[in-house]
Amino acid sequence: MNALYEAETWVLVAFAIFLLLIWRVGAHRSILSMLDDRSKKVSSELAEARRLKTEAEKLLAEYQKKRREADSEAAEIIAQAKTEADEIAAEAKTRMEEFVVRRTKMAELKITQAESQAIAEVRAAAADAAIKASEKVLSETVKGKLADDLLTAAIRDVKARLD
Repeated sequence: MNALYEAETWVLVAFAIFLLLIWRVGAHRSILSMLDDRSKKVSSELAEARRLKTEAEKLLAEYQKKRREADSEAAEIIAQAKTEADEIAAEAKTRMEEFVVRRTKMAELKITQAESQAIAEVRAAAADAAIKASEKVLSETVKGKLADDLLTAAIRDVKARLD
């Protein structure tokens, strides 16, 4: 078969004529300008994406730094709170011990006062009993003015000694 009759040859010729027509009309300029515009748009979008990526990385680094600072600040606050709690506990223990010592001293003082009062009451009761016994003995043995004078002197003497 002849090369002139083959379909591929005619397709090639038609394609070449099509390209010549497009070239003549100037369609290649508009296609090239569209491709250039598209290329510029893609370049600007890539530049914007790079800028946004850089911004995002800066923000991420800043937030990570702030998180680390917040973590360290929280650790410091916790340590300070523990220290204060220990100090408060130690102070409370000291105050409690001082309170117990004061209460013990007050109780001992009250006991001492009660003992002194009991001894004074026993002495007073003994003095009263001695006075009554002396009155009875003297009233039975001594009569008259002498008895009254002796009784009064003895009572004064006993009271003076007991006080």
